[in-house]
Amino acid sequence: MTTAQTRREAPSGRSAEPSGWAHRVVALPGRMATAVREAPRRPMTIAASLAVFSLLTYAIVRHLIGTSMVDMIVYRAEGAAVSDGHDLYALRVTEWNLPATYPPFAAMLFVPTTWLGVGVLRVVVTLGNLGLLAVLAHLSFKLTGWPRRELRPVGVVLVTGLGVWLEPVFTTLRYGQINLALACLVLWDLTRADGHRAKGVAIGIAAGIKLTPGLFAVYLLITGRVRAAFVAGATFLATFALGAVTLPDATWGFWTKYLYDSSRVGRTEIVDNQSVRGAVARLLHTADPGTLATVLAGLVAVAGLAAAAWAHRSGPWLPRADAWGVCCAAVTAVLISPISWTHHWWCVVPLLVLLAAEAAHERSRPAAVRRLRWRPVFWATLLAFLSYAMWLVPHKGDLDQHLPALHQLPASVYPVVGLCFLALAALRVRARRLAQGAPLVRLPGPRTELPQPVRSGR
Repeated sequence: MTTAQTRREAPSGRSAEPSGWAHRVVALPGRMATAVREAPRRPMTIAASLAVFSLLTYAIVRHLIGTSMVDMIVYRAEGAAVSDGHDLYALRVTEWNLPATYPPFAAMLFVPTTWLGVGVLRVVVTLGNLGLLAVLAHLSFKLTGWPRRELRPVGVVLVTGLGVWLEPVFTTLRYGQINLALACLVLWDLTRADGHRAKGVAIGIAAGIKLTPGLFAVYLLITGRVRAAFVAGATFLATFALGAVTLPDATWGFWTKYLYDSSRVGRTEIVDNQSVRGAVARLLHTADPGTLATVLAGLVAVAGLAAAAWAHRSGPWLPRADAWGVCCAAVTAVLISPISWTHHWWCVVPLLVLLAAEAAHERSRPAAVRRLRWRPVFWATLLAFLSYAMWLVPHKGDLDQHLPALHQLPASVYPVVGLCFLALAALRVRARRLAQGAPLVRLPGPRTELPQPVRSGR
């Protein structure tokens, strides 16, 4: 039965069917079911079988190694502190005495977690994160425009089933983290049309929960989407105001004191920290890498955002320009954050989808001009995020601070991959502009003024 056949008219003569975003939410399950039905049957059957086998294996491994979901417990304690009127930033929970580290707005969102027992909450959070992984896969495919529409449900099933083994995803599930939710907010916003009035709202909400996504507002600004950037900023300020009105003492404490106390978050030099600052701290064998790490992070921020903007503005010549720009911005965000735990690297999903799209496009080219350069890049990147390399080096106690030279690379594998990706993106943009006879830095004019494409094997 179609939507038109089931529509009912309200007494005023207007349709009672939800409109706008409400209509899209109501219609989403139907659209998803239709997409699955339209997917090729044999590939979908194979993908579903692999996904089920992978998830069952994951469940067994998860049971054998034990899963504390310690961050979920912290979130639940934050929600309880808000609902009970306790001092949010004085709490300490779990055997590791973990404190609250997010803004008050985030703690307010955690209140519903107190409505469930810890055992039930573990199941809900795990299933919710698997659902969010599927959404992130869908948004990543939408961002890259690959593969063709009828194959995307197959890709979503594969990523959901097999993606649990990617170290950032595995760790997110193990700790009960919220990274996948933030990733979906960011990508949902960035895959909406630039002219959409609400573009930027989801990024502002994500930044209100955890500050790092605020870099995407800067990305919107430097790529000329000024209105969306200001919408993101205004939304972030709204989350601040909501926290200030509801939890004034906690808001004052967070923004004047606790935000700047890095000891509340964790030690900089441990292998868990896969940021530039963490890599420099381990390289220098110190807990405080000081000015050098700050300067390097600043240079990476400038270079990464420049690469992201350059990719975005190269749309007339660069296939998947938006995806290159977004992935550069995402990688930059985790590289320059003072502390980026391994599970903060949610950009692994869209990054791997982008590289897979490039590899698939290269494979489709005539043999005479096929270079097959993207397949090894894809597989090397996938291996890096499947390697769990930082956990294989001796790091218990204070060993993180005394790693020998041979252990430095595996201990900082994500910053190395991230920096290589930014360099690769810049080379990719440069190659495409040169291949099409376009200027390297001048912004494109109207499409009628663009140079005609030059055939190239690039």
